Amino acid sequence: MTETTQPTPARRRLRNTVAALMLGTTVLTGTALVAGSPASFAATSVTEPANANTAAQLPGSFAPLVRKVQPAVVTIMAAQGGGHAERTAEAERGAPDLPFPPGSPFEEFFRRFQDQLAPQQRPEPRGERGGVSLGSGFIIDAGGYVVTNNHVVDGAREVTVTLDDGTRLPAQVVGHDEKTDLALLKVSSDTPLPYLAFGDSDKAAVGDWVLAVGNPFGLGGTVTTGIVSARGRNINAGPYDDFIQTDAAINRGNSGGPMFNAAGEVIGINTAIFSPSGGSVGIGFAIPSNLAKSVVAQLRDHGHVERGWLGVAVQQVTPELAAGLGRDKAEGALVAQVTPGSPADKAGLHQGDLILGFDGKPVHSMRDLTLRVAETKSGESVPVQVLRDGSERTVTVEIGRLKEERVASAGGHRGESASATTVNGLALAPLTAAARERLGIGAEVKGVVVTRVDGDAPIQPGDVIEKVGDAAVSSPAEVSKHVQEAEKAGRKAVLLLVNRDGADTFVALPLRAA
Repeated sequence: MTETTQPTPARRRLRNTVAALMLGTTVLTGTALVAGSPASFAATSVTEPANANTAAQLPGSFAPLVRKVQPAVVTIMAAQGGGHAERTAEAERGAPDLPFPPGSPFEEFFRRFQDQLAPQQRPEPRGERGGVSLGSGFIIDAGGYVVTNNHVVDGAREVTVTLDDGTRLPAQVVGHDEKTDLALLKVSSDTPLPYLAFGDSDKAAVGDWVLAVGNPFGLGGTVTTGIVSARGRNINAGPYDDFIQTDAAINRGNSGGPMFNAAGEVIGINTAIFSPSGGSVGIGFAIPSNLAKSVVAQLRDHGHVERGWLGVAVQQVTPELAAGLGRDKAEGALVAQVTPGSPADKAGLHQGDLILGFDGKPVHSMRDLTLRVAETKSGESVPVQVLRDGSERTVTVEIGRLKEERVASAGGHRGESASATTVNGLALAPLTAAARERLGIGAEVKGVVVTRVDGDAPIQPGDVIEKVGDAAVSSPAEVSKHVQEAEKAGRKAVLLLVNRDGADTFVALPLRAA
């Protein structure tokens, strides 16, 4: 979703876009329109079609709503890179950089269109390492606070906000948050500015009407409408993905613009599109307002975002893991590791606990837990509902402050031992001193090393099996014993705790019927 400014000519961008369209390439692009910059891409999901039977329920006009909200929507121009001294020779001559080859039937149309634009709307010359990022934003305070996407202003040396009436104001970046792709700007005005209020995005239902207002392709204030197509989309853009999906037309340059509900409240910030062509195909994504509210408030108060820290590494519960846990539904967040000295460790959370609730709210997935912990202020004590040894219990945790990312250490060479015992397609061997040295495993890790995998078991050579179910193991015979017991009990899978590349993780080993 983050876009960086590159010295790529616009006509090369168009050729790449056309090639993508002809090839039917599937991409996800951030929706800032960056002069001299290609978009960044990533795959995602599809939207749901609107129900044609509801056509009779369409409102007569959205004009009253548009008149209410549009004055507070702004255009954002972020100058990137090195500045005027680095302009290309073509830019120095004043010739526009056309987004198509010379002689194209669109060339004369483009030149006439550019001549008719107001000066503040015309694309600025681009440099070899510079450019202008064009995006959208909206005012949230009469004093001039403006919300947009981080990728619109990231790395900018100068930011200008253009109001709906054409007034241009220099802007200061108050703060930004890469993890949610949000940024807060501040402009100064002699008169109070029109502003918008955040609504409750949790109340937005699939099928609700929404409007998007922004600056697609640098055209200025543009309004599109559609419905909420889906909720809770994870597009792998960051750790806190929880996007609203819409079929309202969102294009490059719409980044940072507001998504409104029928009451004129901002329920989302338009951020990304899924597109084979670079243009709208009816699949756009917006950051929910309820996620943005707390981030924007912290940016305004502190210039940065503080997040809660629990101190666990968790896994998504798959159907196979659920079977290994004896659960019918694949839900919750499985604790794979507990950081020593962390809030989770101090509260008594254990490796293998299945977290089902946090602060009175159900945890259906690993992402639910990540979002709720991040939103919790450090120092707050919250109840955490867990399943341990087949029974549910509640543990109270005092949340800490997230200071830095933790990355699991990498393991060493993975090899195969000649003295291996086979258990359900896994060749196992004792974890000898020689095996520890070969694999780069410390003395604190105890278990049985996997030397070969036959079939589709979710295990890798070099994994160290530490537990089978709740039982710690130190020999291949112990692994075989516990696996056979699980098979005799009629289990479809057994849960294994394995150490992989220095980090503990749970996997479900499928079992044969007894």
